[in-house]
Amino acid sequence: MSDDEGIFGPELYEFLEELEANNNREWFNENRERYEEEVREPAFDLIRAVRPLLAEISQHMTARDTKVGGSLMRVFRDTRFSADKTPYKTNVGIQFRHRRANDVHAPGFYVHLSTESCFFGAGSWMPDRDALAAYRVAIDERPEKWIAARDTCQSDGWRMEGDRLKRAPRDWSIDHPMISDLKRKSFITVRDFDPDLALKPEFSSVITAWCSETRPLMAFLCGAVGLDF
Repeated sequence: MSDDEGIFGPELYEFLEELEANNNREWFNENRERYEEEVREPAFDLIRAVRPLLAEISQHMTARDTKVGGSLMRVFRDTRFSADKTPYKTNVGIQFRHRRANDVHAPGFYVHLSTESCFFGAGSWMPDRDALAAYRVAIDERPEKWIAARDTCQSDGWRMEGDRLKRAPRDWSIDHPMISDLKRKSFITVRDFDPDLALKPEFSSVITAWCSETRPLMAFLCGAVGLDF
């Protein structure tokens, strides 16, 4: 790869577009080598490029270039409880998780690449009951720190996303000054980016710059559930 080439090539989106039109096992098996060369291996290269830069932000966040249990999410969809039985994801998902948290819903950084949308996310998406309760207690006990972390991630292209409860959560008053945040089901900030960015040589450094920008949010969330950051 030359200095003016990106880790991913335009073949990434071409493959994802064709997969969307041919989402079946026969087509995928016939094109498995393309998937490995045009999607999986470049994704591993991105993970390896991010790893040393991510370590400068936090020694506790992981960038693993392994086929099983690594940062690259599986291409196979879980169709057990879905009406959509197409077997493959038509996006690339890469998550940099805390080393002590294997759950996909634990605090982490996330990169999403598809022909329809590309975005970067940081935080905790749909945490389990215990983690959700811990986040709410932390917001209640340290509201100023939470507001500072939250507001850092609501400007300059960032937006907080995720559903909220319609009513106050159990054991919390509707009159609580932080009730809007206590209603959150997810604690994640997101920013969209142009798909062409993923094809540029600076993509890995941009990703880690966004990890650095969202450090206050990640530090708050990890601390709330007893994880170092």
